[in-house]
Amino acid sequence: MQTPPRLGAGSNPAALRCPGRALALGIDLGTSTVKVALMEETYEGPTIIQRASKETQAQVESQAAGRQGNEQDVRKIVAALHGCLSALSPQQLREVRHIGICGQMHGLVFWKADRGCKWTGQSFEPDEVSHLITWQDGRCTSSFLSSLPLPRSHLSVATGFGCATIFWYLRNSPDFLKHYDAAGTIQDYVVAMLCGLKRPRMSSQNAASWGYFNTTQKTWNTDILGESHFPVHLLPEVVDPGAPAGETCSGWYAIPKGTEVGAALGDCQCSVYSCLPESSDAVLNIGTSAQLTILAPLGFLPGESPDPDSPVTYYPYFGNRYLTVAASLNGGNVLATFVDMLVGWMAELGLQVPRSTLYQQLIHAALAQGDTALSVCPTIYGERHRPEQQGSVTHIAASNLSLGHVTRALCRGVVQNLHSMMPSQRLMEAGKRQILASGSALSRNEVLRQEVNSAYPFRVVYGVAMDAAIGAALAMLHRK
Repeated sequence: MQTPPRLGAGSNPAALRCPGRALALGIDLGTSTVKVALMEETYEGPTIIQRASKETQAQVESQAAGRQGNEQDVRKIVAALHGCLSALSPQQLREVRHIGICGQMHGLVFWKADRGCKWTGQSFEPDEVSHLITWQDGRCTSSFLSSLPLPRSHLSVATGFGCATIFWYLRNSPDFLKHYDAAGTIQDYVVAMLCGLKRPRMSSQNAASWGYFNTTQKTWNTDILGESHFPVHLLPEVVDPGAPAGETCSGWYAIPKGTEVGAALGDCQCSVYSCLPESSDAVLNIGTSAQLTILAPLGFLPGESPDPDSPVTYYPYFGNRYLTVAASLNGGNVLATFVDMLVGWMAELGLQVPRSTLYQQLIHAALAQGDTALSVCPTIYGERHRPEQQGSVTHIAASNLSLGHVTRALCRGVVQNLHSMMPSQRLMEAGKRQILASGSALSRNEVLRQEVNSAYPFRVVYGVAMDAAIGAALAMLHRK
């Protein structure tokens, strides 16, 4: 096992620097927050030099017809990224030699290849670019998805996947596509702008998350897509994870022109990579969504056809290996929706309570409650293997309607839903002995942690330094 990055190290880095100091900048363009991390390889292992984060507040109203779309303003995401860079030391940024970028998978951005941004001084401003249609987008209904051609891949196609979204525009708003000649995830867009690429260069991690990509052959299903008049010219070039995409075409803040930029990676893979798990570890993350991940055995290859009913998927990792992932769409976002509902109810009653205060009070009430017979199925956002699934509440009695009962049942439901996707027995059969756990929802919510301990009879290590920005930087350091 490689030595994990040392948080807080670097207070006296001069004594530890390897000859020819070269820093790596890791960037994570997340669903709600941008995070960056400066790292250096020292004689004692990878060391975190500086970190910064900034909420994007990029959510915008979607114009998608039918089911609710989910879109974000790319300009606000880039502004948050630049806000993070401005918080870092210019002196340290001058020593950056490698940039690794990851972000939210599945999503889609369109842009004009020659007018995707405008460089002004040491930064760029998005120009002719669409909104980001995120992984949470729900415009592709089950009936729409069933009308699409079957992929030649082990991965099913779901709503929120890039290729499915392009199909939706092709059938519902074909003129929209005529405005653009390039597409990628939000992280692919940023890489393309930094490197001045005419055609984006995407890692197989992000390509797999779009659908219609064969991970064993490492090729798009261009023949299948072409027969359905899919605009295959929008598909990016695909390279292996860790491969370079190019070099910065301009000075970026204090980062020199000509700095190597890696092809954009998936945030799930980089989060796992950041904690460098042993083969006997499972990795749990509950943030906006929830994922439980294990590393597939060496030599494992997925099948050639998808199993749309399977709650577990296999995504390309690093070194030609795969991650086995139970990726639930229902995690901390469910708890946030519950809090928003209560805040809205109280506002209608003329009361104002800050969300953060209410959230802590709910946790306190659930801890005091302990157990409950109330049962909550929290799948209000559906699941990719069951897109039409909705939430429900059962075993309701007059005696279990308190906030403590409801909050406890909701937290239990989030964990039990994930457990139904990847149960304890599967972890045991895979030889797992402990779970490395992290995520904003877990760190803030002791009730969730209690429910994880109850559902999974393993040693659970909380507070693991799991950060996709760190993983992206490590991927570049280790490739070097």
